[in-house]
Amino acid sequence: MAYKSINPATGKTIAAFPNHSDADIASALAEADAVYRSDWSQGPIHRRLEVLSRLADLIEARSEDLAAVAVREMGKRISEARWEVAESARIARHFAGTAAAMLAPETIETNQGEAWVEFHPIGVVVAIEPWNFPFYQLLRVAAPAIAAGNTVLVKPAGIVPWSALLIEELILEAGAPRGAWKTVFASKDQIAALLRDDRVQGVTLTGSEQAGSTVASEAGRNLKKSVLELGGSDIFAVLDDADLDRAVEAGAASRLANAGQVCTGAKRFLVHEKVADRFIEKLVQRFAAIRVGDPMDEAVDLGPLCSVEARDSLADQVREAVAAGAQVLHGGQTIEGGAYFQPTILTQVTRDNPAYFQEFFGPVAQIHIVRDDDALVELANDSPFGLGGSIFSADIDRARALASRIETGMVWINATTAGGPELPFGGVKRSGYGRELAEVGLKEFVNQKLVVVASGASKAA
Repeated sequence: MAYKSINPATGKTIAAFPNHSDADIASALAEADAVYRSDWSQGPIHRRLEVLSRLADLIEARSEDLAAVAVREMGKRISEARWEVAESARIARHFAGTAAAMLAPETIETNQGEAWVEFHPIGVVVAIEPWNFPFYQLLRVAAPAIAAGNTVLVKPAGIVPWSALLIEELILEAGAPRGAWKTVFASKDQIAALLRDDRVQGVTLTGSEQAGSTVASEAGRNLKKSVLELGGSDIFAVLDDADLDRAVEAGAASRLANAGQVCTGAKRFLVHEKVADRFIEKLVQRFAAIRVGDPMDEAVDLGPLCSVEARDSLADQVREAVAAGAQVLHGGQTIEGGAYFQPTILTQVTRDNPAYFQEFFGPVAQIHIVRDDDALVELANDSPFGLGGSIFSADIDRARALASRIETGMVWINATTAGGPELPFGGVKRSGYGRELAEVGLKEFVNQKLVVVASGASKAA
C-alpha cells in the first residue's frame, strides 16, 4: 500500500513515503527484540516513566505545530486537532504518574503460603493504527507499552505517515532507546509475516471490522494475544423527559465531531415518540446552521472527510439508503472543492434497509422513533456493533437501568460518549474485544505471573 500525505481540503500531496522493504522490517524487529531483552524493558520502571513525563512535555511544547500537521494531513478542524494533541499529552502524563502503582506486585491471600502476582512485559507488540486520530491513537498504545516495558512496531494508516513519524521522533527525543517504538510502512503480507514471528507476542488494532477479522485470524493461528477496537454504530437515546436543547447540542456535536469520523460518535438517534417531532425539528435546525469549510478557519464547524474516496463512499451509502426507502431530512450531497459532505439526517431507515446495520463514517445521522424503553433497548441491541452510547434523561435511575440492558462496552448518561486515560475503552460484538487505557488496558499486554512461596518452605538465613 502507498503511504502518502494528501491534504483533503485541497487535494494537494504533501509528502510520500516508500514502503519499507522486508529487510527494513526484519531489522526493525531485531532491534525491537534486542531492546525488549535489555535493561530498558527488564530493569526498573522509573526510567521508562521519566521518558513518558518528558514525552508529555514535548507534546505540549510543540502542540500548535502538531495540531497543524493533523489538520493538513487528515482534515480535522484546528480546534479538534488542538484537543487531540492535548489529550495525547494527558495520556502520557497519566501513565507516567500511575503506572508504577498499577504494575506493583499484588498480594493474594491463600492457605498455600505467601503468594503474589507480578507484572512483566511480554515482548514485541505490533500496533496497527487508524487515521482519524493520528496522534491520540498512537499515544493510547505508546504510553501503556512504554510503561510496561513492551517494545512496539507501529503500522500507521497509509494517509497519516507524517504524524506517525513525528510521534516516533518525540518518543526518541524524550529518551527512549531506538527500537522501543518504531514506525513501519508495511504491507498486509509483511504484517502477517510479523505475526508469525516468535519474537512478536501481541497485536493491537484499531480499524475496520474487515481488518480486525484478518488480523485476529492471523493472531489466532499463531497464538498471539490480540486486542481489537473496531467500528461502532453508537446510539444516542433521547427519553421523553430529556432536556431537548441540551440533547440536540450534544447530539449534533457528537455526530459531527471530526467530520463524523469517530468510532464512538452518535450515529443512531433513538428518540421517544412523545418528543420526537420537537427533537427532530431542533436537530434539523442545528444541522442547517453548521458552517462547512477550511478546517484551519476557527469559525468553521465542519471540515472535510479524510479523503475524496471516503467522501464518495459515504455518498454511495446515502444513495443506497435512500433507494431502499430512507428519507433525507437534511443534506445528503457532496460539496465540491475538497473532500466535503453535507451534514445529513436520515429517517425511515427500516430493518430491511442495508443502512440499518451499517456504520456511516461521516456526518450522517439516523433517527429512529421508539414507543417506550423496551423498544429502545430492542432497537439498540439489534446491531452487529456494541462500542459506546449515550442516554439523555432527567431520571438517572431510569437511565442507569437502561444502560445496564444495552449491549455495549461503554455508556454515558447525559453526556456524549467520550473517554480519558483513566477510563477503559472498548466494545463487544463486532466492535472488537479487549480494552485500551486505564489499568485494564495497561495489563492487556503483560505477563501476570503468579509466584507462591509454599507454606513451611525454608527461608534463606
